[in-house]
Amino acid sequence: MGVKIDRRPIWLLLALKGLRTFFFIAIFAAFLYVVWMPLPDGLTPEGKNAIAIFLLCLVFWVSNIIPLAVTSILAMVLVPLLGVMPRDVVYGLFGNEAVFFILGAFILAGAVMHSGLSNRIALAIMERSGNSPKGLLLRIYLLAAILSCFMSEHAVAAMLFPIVFEIAKGLELRPGKSGYGKLLFLSLAWGCIIGGIATFLGGARVPLAVGILKETTGATIGFFEYSVAVMPIAVIMLAIGYFVLTRSFKCEITSVAKAHAVLEKRIHAMGKVTYNEYAVGAVLILTIIAWIIWGHSRGLATIALFSVVVLFILKLVRWKDIEEYVNWGIILMYGGAIILGTALEQSGAAYWLADRLVGGWITGPLLAVAFFSFLTLLFTIGISNAAVIAILLPVAIGLTSSFGMNPTVVAYAIAVPAGLAFCLPMSTPANAIIVASNYISVRDMAKIGIIMSLCAWIVFNLVARYYWPLVGIQF
Repeated sequence: MGVKIDRRPIWLLLALKGLRTFFFIAIFAAFLYVVWMPLPDGLTPEGKNAIAIFLLCLVFWVSNIIPLAVTSILAMVLVPLLGVMPRDVVYGLFGNEAVFFILGAFILAGAVMHSGLSNRIALAIMERSGNSPKGLLLRIYLLAAILSCFMSEHAVAAMLFPIVFEIAKGLELRPGKSGYGKLLFLSLAWGCIIGGIATFLGGARVPLAVGILKETTGATIGFFEYSVAVMPIAVIMLAIGYFVLTRSFKCEITSVAKAHAVLEKRIHAMGKVTYNEYAVGAVLILTIIAWIIWGHSRGLATIALFSVVVLFILKLVRWKDIEEYVNWGIILMYGGAIILGTALEQSGAAYWLADRLVGGWITGPLLAVAFFSFLTLLFTIGISNAAVIAILLPVAIGLTSSFGMNPTVVAYAIAVPAGLAFCLPMSTPANAIIVASNYISVRDMAKIGIIMSLCAWIVFNLVARYYWPLVGIQF
């Protein structure tokens, strides 16, 4: 009947349940201690309460003992409850443009996936890879990267995973033993991760960072402006990633001819290209063009939501078709993170924290970028990249005012490295998805993921130092 019996001793089960309760009691006791402690020099009462909320959320985000979205909801409740900001301001921030841009992007990506267009493109490209194992590997890698420029990297990984899994089975690769099997799935994950940093659409990290930046400083980053700044990092990391991949594990096969039978069967089952696929593709292309041309003047969220309305007017999707693609937990999480970041900034807590933690020894913009990019890459090993942005960005922005640094630069320094999470499954869903295949272990991923993370830090700082001034990004 599928019933599982837990055979652990009763004392152990009771201890585990009691440990969770004790954890919550201890954390909330520490939270109340910070709220009621004497006011430190240079900090307002609102700032002290904002720091207490920040530390509470930090513990919950790192431990993941409750869902990320629930932690953000807790922040939404505590900020007005402790008088950090008025209720109307707090809940008004949840209507931030970044939140609605994320919602629109989810729906657009859902429409593309539901229509079958993304699947058809993926199959058609991989089917033309020839019989070379490296050729197939490169096509999966680049395909994942290119699709992640236009859709959430998590959605791309989920969409391509069944195809790659069938290829691995068709080639009779042994899970956990085959070097080429490991390469196939790593190429999928790394393509998604690297391609996902290239535009706003690769993940909701960048819209979250832009939302916090806009609410706290009034500055913003445009769709095209961001891609111009970050595309060289993505291109260089793609080259480095392929070099590292092809030298990490031994390829034990000489031909992938068997894989073509799998791909041809899938393509045949899809039939001819439908009107829906053409129309949804056209809407997506026009939306991206509109973001590039009118993103600054009309707003990214306005264009995204207008495109969503067009999809429904043309009857290209139904609400029940795209509901499964809209991650409401992510939207709640990001709304709460923007509220918490704004609370830290407006109460003066962000500046106070930055001055106490790193203000004494970070003496210039380049050192600040190097430090926060490294810290971000370190945090993303074990924490969700969205949580890393919510934790670090308000503090980093607080530091910029101490020596007149452009706050946009630290937004880049945290938002971009937060997406380059190569080491562990908990870093990003793309990693978690490929580990579930059993073709690659966590140990294998971590071993070469460390190399990629180090390369990412070096490449990011070199591009920031030498390329960004050429495109008008001043420190």
